[in-house]
Amino acid sequence: MHKLLLCAVLLSFTPLLHADVDQTKPLDLKYTAVDGSSVDLAKMRGKVVLVDFWATWCPPCRGEVPNVVAAYKKYHDQGFEIVGVSLDQDKDRLLAFTKENGMVWPQYFDGKGWDNSVSKGFGINSIPAMWLVGKDGKVVTTNAREDLAGQVEKALKAP
Repeated sequence: MHKLLLCAVLLSFTPLLHADVDQTKPLDLKYTAVDGSSVDLAKMRGKVVLVDFWATWCPPCRGEVPNVVAAYKKYHDQGFEIVGVSLDQDKDRLLAFTKENGMVWPQYFDGKGWDNSVSKGFGINSIPAMWLVGKDGKVVTTNAREDLAGQVEKALKAP
């Protein structure tokens, strides 16, 4: 029982532990989205960007979708962008889910699940994982799930 409790506690802190990212340098992320568009965080400087590592098969990820969509709708016109990194293996399921839920931002998809090259490259070992990137391109937090709207608003007000 104690081991199970310890695992539960450690998993609750996983978003804080997995991030192998240097917060003193701009985050280097480039990919071609599932819709064919190009994503390059360097070209998004001056905006606040949420990097959302997630999957349609992940219940906590699906549970976050209404919060993420609401934040996007509220702050997009103020300079807030979202880029998704999907750990899905079924492209049609991903496309249907994002369309049905109003997730209009670009999604990375390579069909490799946990072997997804982008998430693996950043050391992601649990999802949902949400990284908030400031206007300067540097990661503000690797735990943007906690009060997402408040964190976005604060980052937008920062110089």
